[in-house]
Amino acid sequence: MLKFILLLLIFLSPFFVCAQVPVDTTNIYVDTTGQKDLIDVGRSLFKIKSKRNYNREKNDVYFSILPFSSNVPGGSKALVTSTTANFYLGDRKTTFLSSVTFAPYFNLQGRYGLPIHSSIWLHDNNYNIEGSTYFLVYPQNTWGLGGGQPEGDKILVNYSYIRFYQSVLKRIKSYMYAGIGYNLDYYINVNTGNFTPLSDFTGYQYGTARGANPVSTGLTLNLLYDTRQNLFNPIPGSYANIVYRHNAEFMGSRDNAQSLYIDLRKYISLNNGAQQKNLLAFWTYYWTTLTAGTPYLALPAIGMDPYNRSGRGIDQNRYRGNALVYFETEYRRDITHDGLFGFVVFANVNSASQPGGYNFQYLNPAAGTGLRIKFNKKSDSNICIDYGVSKGYSDLILSLGEAF
Repeated sequence: MLKFILLLLIFLSPFFVCAQVPVDTTNIYVDTTGQKDLIDVGRSLFKIKSKRNYNREKNDVYFSILPFSSNVPGGSKALVTSTTANFYLGDRKTTFLSSVTFAPYFNLQGRYGLPIHSSIWLHDNNYNIEGSTYFLVYPQNTWGLGGGQPEGDKILVNYSYIRFYQSVLKRIKSYMYAGIGYNLDYYINVNTGNFTPLSDFTGYQYGTARGANPVSTGLTLNLLYDTRQNLFNPIPGSYANIVYRHNAEFMGSRDNAQSLYIDLRKYISLNNGAQQKNLLAFWTYYWTTLTAGTPYLALPAIGMDPYNRSGRGIDQNRYRGNALVYFETEYRRDITHDGLFGFVVFANVNSASQPGGYNFQYLNPAAGTGLRIKFNKKSDSNICIDYGVSKGYSDLILSLGEAF
């Protein structure tokens, strides 16, 4: 199994070589303002005239709002309202698009979440500031460690969760950034109700005692290579992100654990420069603990990556281990020439290490398709409606912005 994973990463390595000659952003800049979006459709239906002021365009904020009902971990439906604000803090030919996403959800059974993500690109991309802040009442099923467990062999874990991630990266050469960050994960009152204690169910000793409140807090070292102009709808380019994390007791952590997260992505255009999208996208990451002591809920798990976007078609948290490897590919294409409608076809596979070590034995595949509707052409943001399936599970996923 390990040989298979190594061969897969070696096969993909030509897509992610960062020593290549940097691509000038002015050459890969794609202007989507001539396309059509739902705002245009609304203006046409209600006879609203558009007021244009091109001198102010770089200072405008482009909003995308999507209220919908969706499943939440642990079962039942919840009302989710996703709001994204996109804006440029410099010339849009030399500065990437910044974004802030707020997606609160709640239902009538005491489950709710307040997640905020941000990616800020300062003038001429001199600095990148990444942030992720959560407050969640977040029950979710767990199947223990590794793969091979039957679908019904699970237990519902209740807890509240506070996350605060913040990093600042400075450009050191074209598209290459380095910096530091601070990460906090605080899990409150971890319990399984009156059922089997989590420690007994998983056989894992860290952060699984009944009523535990594990805290992981520490500094990160970050290295980033990014030629994408738009986080939510990338154009052809590459992305590589390496994050080393060291939790420290002197900062309040209840463990001294270390971890490593390596994220690689590549986007390849198939349309020879035409404005209509016709693109292949690849994504792989390797997430691993480096030392013992990581709380159970902080271990690498499918769907628990920094943006919670991996594993479409697989139940969140279905596979967890000391290490997790993931690969996904997606074909993206416009249906209409004006860019209003498009579609995607995707497939992904993951493997979590087996209990007690870093041995990979099981492959867990999923696949699906989706519809794209252009919400705001100025920020190139899409409403994404995806349907994914895997063994014993299927899901309808609604979101603003591509999964990767």
